[in-house]
Amino acid sequence: MAFIKLASTSDIKTGKMERYSHAGERILICHVDDGFYAVSDNCSHEDFSLYLGALHGEVVKCSLHGGKFNVKTGAPVEEPACIALRTYPLEVRDNDIYVDIDH
Repeated sequence: MAFIKLASTSDIKTGKMERYSHAGERILICHVDDGFYAVSDNCSHEDFSLYLGALHGEVVKCSLHGGKFNVKTGAPVEEPACIALRTYPLEVRDNDIYVDIDH
């Protein structure tokens, strides 16, 4: 595993998300009540940034067609989304957020 530092915990308030890019990967880090999760920033229904959508609890909604995904598992929870998002292993070390983009 090759974890890289993408953010600090203070960068993302609870209930918010931020997008990052590294080595051609667009990654969305979401801060939900029980921690941080990393998923692909690309909606699997259409190649569209989920960052432009909204995070409600542990579900991110795509602003293009309204598909919804669970950010903990990547699983689609509402159509037209039907393919899971890629999820990335994430670790919080001290106040820094590390993501394994090679996973």
